[in-house]
Amino acid sequence: MSFVLEILAATLRNATPLVYGTIGETYSERAGILNLGIEGTMYAGAFFGFAAAATTGVLWLGLLAAVVVGLGAGALMGLLTVTIGTNQHVAGIGTTLGLIGISEYVNRLAFGSAEGLRRIEPYPTWEPFGPDNLFSQYGLTYVAFLVIAPLAWWVLAKTHFGLGLRAVGENPEAADAAGVGVARTRYAALMIGGASMAVGGAYFTLAALGSFTLDIIAGRGWVCIALVIFGRWRVWRGVLGALLFAFVYALQLRLRILSGFPAIPFELLLALPYLVVIAALAISGRHVPYPGAYLKPYRRS
Repeated sequence: MSFVLEILAATLRNATPLVYGTIGETYSERAGILNLGIEGTMYAGAFFGFAAAATTGVLWLGLLAAVVVGLGAGALMGLLTVTIGTNQHVAGIGTTLGLIGISEYVNRLAFGSAEGLRRIEPYPTWEPFGPDNLFSQYGLTYVAFLVIAPLAWWVLAKTHFGLGLRAVGENPEAADAAGVGVARTRYAALMIGGASMAVGGAYFTLAALGSFTLDIIAGRGWVCIALVIFGRWRVWRGVLGALLFAFVYALQLRLRILSGFPAIPFELLLALPYLVVIAALAISGRHVPYPGAYLKPYRRS
């Protein structure tokens, strides 16, 4: 039972950044924009959130800095894909490479001294029922599952803004004729999504680790894109996919330290979560109805 509870608690912790990233990507893709800048946005959120917290000594300013960076990254994607009409794949990859490059350059300038790895005192875990149990989680984990996910579902499914956003993603011509500002809606979706992605990145530096290291996101942005497709652009299905990946990730970490599994190659255990996501995507992703305006730029005639 202790083993199971440890796995479940680790699942919630490991799923937290994926939930933020998946929800952010869902906003973007429901508006018809494939945001391949997610990896770079999470990376920049992790670094600039850490840099602000390390400089000021105030964690919430680090979180605010991550949100601002995410809004800026979303606005940049909007400029490239909505205003200029650049190919979305090229714009997203360019945004990711640019944000990672800027983050690493500033990190080298600001913290690249011989003193070693710079650390901060991260957010502590909340322990409403005492330490070392399933509910001993970071505040950002509670916010992700109890606030961000339900709010995203409500906004996309039940509000006028969400209806307009989904209409823009399905048929921007009809949405425009109905009075919905296509460009304005897509900008809003990208910026909201970018803020959520950046907070997912800041979770690592401000809560889980308390430090910034190169390659800290480790491809989780790309995993989030797969989870959006796995979830069929629905918030709760995407959250379920994040929990599935995080569960297998937490399980393989535990199996690697158990003496009963010496014959399993280390590399296979390390790849196991990604293999599970690929398998789940292959099974559930067939004949998936993509948003009607997916990857299609819109020019008002």
